Amino acid sequence: MNYLWDFKPLPPQDIVTRLQQELNIEQPLATLLAQRGITNYDQAKQFFRPSLSHLHPPFLMKGMNTAVQRIAQALSQKEKILIYGDYDVDGTSAVSLVYRYFSSFTTQLLTYIPDRYTEGYGISFQGIDYAHAQGCTLIIALDCGIKAIDKVQYATAKGIDFIIADHHRPGEVVPSAIAVLNPQQPDCPYPYKELCGCGIGFKLVQAYQEFLGLPFDEIIPLMDLVAVATAADIVPMDGENRTLMYFGLQVINTQPSAGVKAIFAKHKGSITVTDVVFTAAPRINAAGRIEHGNYAVALLTETDQAKAILKAKEIDTLNAHRKELDTSMAAEALAQIEANAEQDRYTSVVFNEYWHKGVIGIVASRLIEHYYRPTLVFTKSGDKYAASARSVVGFDIYEALEQCSDYLEQFGGHKYAAGLTLLPQQYPLFKEAFEKVVAQSLPQDSRLPKLTADIPLPLSMLSDKFYRILKQFEPFGPNNLPPFFYAENVVDTGFAKPIGKDFSHLKLNVREVGGKQLFAAVAFKLAHKLPILQQGQPFKIIYSLEENYWNGKVSLQLQIRDISL
Repeated sequence: MNYLWDFKPLPPQDIVTRLQQELNIEQPLATLLAQRGITNYDQAKQFFRPSLSHLHPPFLMKGMNTAVQRIAQALSQKEKILIYGDYDVDGTSAVSLVYRYFSSFTTQLLTYIPDRYTEGYGISFQGIDYAHAQGCTLIIALDCGIKAIDKVQYATAKGIDFIIADHHRPGEVVPSAIAVLNPQQPDCPYPYKELCGCGIGFKLVQAYQEFLGLPFDEIIPLMDLVAVATAADIVPMDGENRTLMYFGLQVINTQPSAGVKAIFAKHKGSITVTDVVFTAAPRINAAGRIEHGNYAVALLTETDQAKAILKAKEIDTLNAHRKELDTSMAAEALAQIEANAEQDRYTSVVFNEYWHKGVIGIVASRLIEHYYRPTLVFTKSGDKYAASARSVVGFDIYEALEQCSDYLEQFGGHKYAAGLTLLPQQYPLFKEAFEKVVAQSLPQDSRLPKLTADIPLPLSMLSDKFYRILKQFEPFGPNNLPPFFYAENVVDTGFAKPIGKDFSHLKLNVREVGGKQLFAAVAFKLAHKLPILQQGQPFKIIYSLEENYWNGKVSLQLQIRDISL
């Protein structure tokens, strides 16, 4: 894939100079900090040295006091409580965290994860009927419920109270629950608005712990699940999320719960955000995609390590099946595009009635890696067609679907991802209408993926000290992404070679023109750039830095993101 290179704006020089002087660091590091909104010593100290004291008081959240009082009443009166959550990583982690905490106070707890296919996302009437049949009088809904107005009314009529702890944007009217915990509410004074669902569940636990007058240290072991959910849900990695992630990773690396430990049983070395995103998240998600989210909750609430290992193996099996499905489905989708001679369209819209509904979103993302354009992957769902939609940077796919709504039964989502259903006879009409809308409205600069460098950084400025400080920028995530650097006058030693099963990657050693220091480098999916290296001319790169572990030794390595003359 070809990239459009871009560069982040450089911050004001006076701020960079002040940070250099106050922190005694090099200009590139000061520039990276300023780009992240850090302008003085105190902000830098909070950034580099997260503290549990940075967590906000939980009772600042609207509805928190009411929620705590209602839970206290339920526990004192031995009411049955249902802990309800979405089937993704955030939802299942939130349910597991709240269950793990309150199970030390009562045995009257049940959990409920809706079936992805028969119930769909969010609160379901079926879930409320289950709670009623079990004799529950309180439901704590996590990572869902903010728009479940009719469902909460239905529960109220059955004598069931609701506490909603959700992070999704509320509508103009919120459900008439006993308490609604959501910092996104316009009148909620909670200072930080970007917690994930599990993060809000943790704030509920923190509030109850304070209500009981018990020490915060007792709930630190629960922070491994907050870290898993925060990383997986792609929420901003700043403010309170950064603090929760920082200490959650410490728990994962030192005293993880049995389930989290089992997920990382084969992992060697320190566990990072990247490991959580690429190891834990797909496995937990695979439960809800392939079988049922209950498998994830069973693993994450398990306290016996031997049993947790067995449950982790079950989820590994589901994830392996998910991988097979998404690989085969993506290959079939690409073949369909080629067979229909649709390589040069503005959109990718494909359908196969046998594709697994739980994997079509992943396949849509895979197709965008090949054809960078708005993409919809359809499969058959009952007597209708259902699709997952994924967009490219700078294009609002929800708005495009809205313009094609005459062909749709229903749709929902946001700017970059959506879901929809339509009747089979509408599929060809919709496909052409969607192509027309995108062709007319896709911005020119959204037709190639952008690769953005934070700052220019010549290879001559690289050192172990620089990387040691750079590592303290972790944990990385949205609003604090791993920095990408731009360097020119780079040459290869002449020994670059394709590697990998399909020889699509490059392994090489590079240096600056006139420089003596060599740097090992890898370039994933860039084997097609080998002819540039073989010309023997200096070239330009956008790269990031990482550690390479080999034969017990650790060394600095460049990950080259793109190469250009």
